[in-house]
Amino acid sequence: MAYESKHDKNQMSQEMPHGAPANPRWSWKIKLLIVLAILLIAGSGGVGGVVWYFSRDLPSIEALREYQPSLVTKIYGDDQQLVGQFYIERRVLVPLKQMPPDLLHAIIAVEDSRFYEHTGVDPLGILRALLANIENLRLQQGASTITQQLARSLFLSSEKSLKRKIKEALLARQIERVLEKDEILELYLNQIYFGHGAYGVQSAARTYFGKNVEDLNLAEVAYLAGAPRAPSEYSPYNNPERAKQRQGVVLRRMMDEGFITEEQFRDVYRRDLFFQKIEKEKEFAPYFLENIRQYLSAAYGENMVYKGGLSVYTTLNLTMQKAATLALKEGLREVDKRQGYRGPIAHKNPKELAGDMETGVGIMGMAVVKEGDVIDGVVTAVDEKGATVVAAGRTGRIPPEGMAWAKKRLKGPDLLKDVELKSDAGPRDILQPGDVIKVKLRRLDARSRTAVFSLDQDPVVEGALIALDPRTGAIKAMVGGYDFKRSEFNRALSARRQPGSAFKPIIYATAIERGFTPATIMVDSPIVYVDEEQQKVWRPENYESKFYGPIALREALAHSRNLATVKLLDRVGIKNVAEFAKRVGIKSALTPDLSMALGSSSVTLIELTAAFGVFANEGVRVEPMAVLSIADSAGQVLEEHEPVADEATAKETAYVITNMMEDVIQRGTGWRAKTLNRPLAGKTGTTNDFTDAWFVGFAPNLAAGVWVGFDDVRSLGDREAGASASLPIWINFMRAAFEVVPEMTFPIPENIVFAKIDPQTGLLAAEGFEKAAIEIFVKGTEPTKVSRPQPKPAEFFRIDASGG
Repeated sequence: MAYESKHDKNQMSQEMPHGAPANPRWSWKIKLLIVLAILLIAGSGGVGGVVWYFSRDLPSIEALREYQPSLVTKIYGDDQQLVGQFYIERRVLVPLKQMPPDLLHAIIAVEDSRFYEHTGVDPLGILRALLANIENLRLQQGASTITQQLARSLFLSSEKSLKRKIKEALLARQIERVLEKDEILELYLNQIYFGHGAYGVQSAARTYFGKNVEDLNLAEVAYLAGAPRAPSEYSPYNNPERAKQRQGVVLRRMMDEGFITEEQFRDVYRRDLFFQKIEKEKEFAPYFLENIRQYLSAAYGENMVYKGGLSVYTTLNLTMQKAATLALKEGLREVDKRQGYRGPIAHKNPKELAGDMETGVGIMGMAVVKEGDVIDGVVTAVDEKGATVVAAGRTGRIPPEGMAWAKKRLKGPDLLKDVELKSDAGPRDILQPGDVIKVKLRRLDARSRTAVFSLDQDPVVEGALIALDPRTGAIKAMVGGYDFKRSEFNRALSARRQPGSAFKPIIYATAIERGFTPATIMVDSPIVYVDEEQQKVWRPENYESKFYGPIALREALAHSRNLATVKLLDRVGIKNVAEFAKRVGIKSALTPDLSMALGSSSVTLIELTAAFGVFANEGVRVEPMAVLSIADSAGQVLEEHEPVADEATAKETAYVITNMMEDVIQRGTGWRAKTLNRPLAGKTGTTNDFTDAWFVGFAPNLAAGVWVGFDDVRSLGDREAGASASLPIWINFMRAAFEVVPEMTFPIPENIVFAKIDPQTGLLAAEGFEKAAIEIFVKGTEPTKVSRPQPKPAEFFRIDASGG
């Protein structure tokens, strides 16, 4: 942002008067000044009493040497990048020696030219200000020294009263007795407010110019020195002309005090002054930061968090975090579109619509947008070829294909019953002139300011994503919901939801630990469980409502067969599975019945993701962690954390279940993830009526979990399973994460053996058996018997009872 200097010498003189010509009509004011001076001298005898009266309740300044202004607590990611801040006043302390001399000269010249001469209060300054105010018949100049301003900022309110001014002067005198002049100046420059949330010169330098204070030039320090007098009035963003004029005031005062020459004054003032664009701080990890804030507040208190200037070093990876946020937002939008169009946000009447069409600005004004942004727009016209929309100051079109998804219309909250599909609906059936809608910017022509949009809407559905390094427990990314501003509830950490089939690997891993193998045969057939006490009957079914007969555990897990899993749990034992789940990190209470096989027990996303991380980490559980170390404002380390690891299961068990879960991706319900071309394992999960959709998976060095659902527990819509709702989000995140995560393979433990088996029986394959398959076993569990050729299954046919 540049502001050109358009002020000539005369204009500058008008803004910055350099004395006034003699004029007889001012003589009465001079007389008044003399009278006031006499009264001041006459009243000096009462000074002692005034000092005693107002000194009674002054705050103590004994600890001023140890005083620390309110500082910013900074949160850093795993690569030392700043990812967030907590503060009441955004301030970074810098020593006086780091500040450029021009800045010190500018502040002294404009605020307190006799700073190094007075003892806290400047009588000459008071008289000078009094004369100026009388001459202008209004309060134009203040007489507070830098020390007085510091006293006011540290100890007093901004109330304008004689009482406060007297206390301010008394405190200033005390400060001068406690601190050296340079200490006062350093404290002052780190304390005062410069506008736009910037406290202290370093924060101001970063805010206005994007520089450190030591890198500022004369033009920049001249602006900064003038800002504290009235930060809002002299804001270059709100009042650019006033900001430029104020810079001129400071430069002239510097010239008057001999800090710069007249040539420097003119040269610098004529230059354009460039300011950094003020942008709202972007929080890429609001859920993660809130989790850190809660931890810090519990450990150190709110005051230390917001004023103590802590440096908190965390495990967060900014690249992965950005990828996680984008993947979840885009994925939830896609799920939401499949559920149907809920209609416009609002509707404008013809008069309002005419105004938008006339100005071409629309309801967002000239906003800065980029391709892919979702913004508000208003429909101005609709025909069979699409709709005309004004959004962010640009006129664009939505072609029919850009709104085709909205042919499915929602008439109520029930995504199974309240759906109306009109396959032949055209643009006029979907949109009307005056509709206020969400649009995604697909293509932008910068010259003509025209755009191509597609119809969009903010999703109601929620979701969460968490990623961690299974080797260290370090949380690398955390997204607890679609929008932190909409809901601060962290679904990645706190939402307990049924995982459905995503819980099955815990059961299968327990079985492997207890001597079962991937080749163990279970019968996937109908079964009925009767609870005589509660008089309930339970008939579990497979997702496809089919039965698959004899099936190996590997196949049953890869294709998520419910009946085989229920029978496996019955054989392994509910207590044994619950105990194993606890060892791998499942802390939530588990339902002690066979419905556990279908994931009926609610768990958190971080629990299940960390539990799968045990498999990735060769059976070793590492407690998830977010904080690596914390230091105070002086750099003293307050706490450090190392991974806390325990062996949860044997590495052989971990490898076998991992290998089985690799098949989920290679040829099972997670097949879409094959596109990543990495060694990966994982499991989909879907609950009854499609209320929860999960996918949790891992590489050797990264585990990630995704959950999608409604907070009020209702259907996501027909066939919205883990493979369709959550897996695409997981894939998009992992694809981006693999840009910074190197490829690794799952190590094979020594006690793993390979055998050629008959998949139908789980026994060793006979010599020359064409359908033999290579299977893995924990040493000692491999089959020893050879499979005999199985007879061809009997073919059943129906005989009419009549015999005909």
